[in-house]
Amino acid sequence: MSVSCFGKASVNDLPPVALTANGKALSTAPDRLGHLSPTDPAVGVEAIRRLYATQGYVWLKGLLRRRDVIDFRGFALSHLAASGLLKPETDASLGMASTGAFDRQLADRRLMSLVRSSAYEGFCAQPRLSRLMDAFVGGLSYLHKRKIMRFTMPGTATATPAHYDLVYLRGGTNRVVTVWIPIGDTSIDMGGLVYLEGSHAVGATMEARFSSDNAGLGPEERISAYNRNMSEGGWVSKDLPAMAERFDARWLMADYEAGDVVLHSPYMIHASTTNRSVDGLIRLSTDIRYQNVDDEIDARWGDHWSLDDML
Repeated sequence: MSVSCFGKASVNDLPPVALTANGKALSTAPDRLGHLSPTDPAVGVEAIRRLYATQGYVWLKGLLRRRDVIDFRGFALSHLAASGLLKPETDASLGMASTGAFDRQLADRRLMSLVRSSAYEGFCAQPRLSRLMDAFVGGLSYLHKRKIMRFTMPGTATATPAHYDLVYLRGGTNRVVTVWIPIGDTSIDMGGLVYLEGSHAVGATMEARFSSDNAGLGPEERISAYNRNMSEGGWVSKDLPAMAERFDARWLMADYEAGDVVLHSPYMIHASTTNRSVDGLIRLSTDIRYQNVDDEIDARWGDHWSLDDML
């Protein structure tokens, strides 16, 4: 089924740089690397729901106003600029990284204040997104208070390992929806999210096994991503190429643009790759969670995100 009015990139189109994650190079073979399928938000919520159920994700092109996203990128990076992470005398909204050292601790403190700000709350709850999520969840939508914003400098060695989100949200409904928003244009070489094709079924199977294994644990440990029955601290794996081979699947990548939004299932396995921006740009993004307000809510997500909150 195709409901997109956008052209799909060829599976043979290679990114401008070789994709790596946690020291591993992703294969460029067409059976291990592919592209996300874009969707026009104008197709309507029923079509979006069908795609979400079928694919495990929906990449909505231009849902948000491009100018609003770029303006917020400038606002956020300006707030972090005192740490020295931006190239001097450049427009903050470009996100051109400094070539020298920067104060990571100061940047992290500034980031923690940003995620508590009314400006960030307004960005995450803007009407275009909130109205879509009300329709998508079939009632009033609830935006979790714990919302995450990440910045990644070019050349940063580490990347987010492969995982599915429900391992961190087991204390509530399994109908939670992750919304990932690239804050600014995020070309493939900048290391935005990649998704393991068809893995929402894999994640559901894994979670069913973990639920069975965890049945004898106490309530707190049972819902923890770090309990004794989980491996790699809640991550599915840090080895993305091995996962593609194991499940005979492709990692799907995309050239994201300011205004794009991705909805993905809590069972969908995803990861980021190393920011190897050919233009020396900082990757900035946020991942937030919505659900129907009448469904059970994981109480651990009722506080603002902190770097040391172990979720």
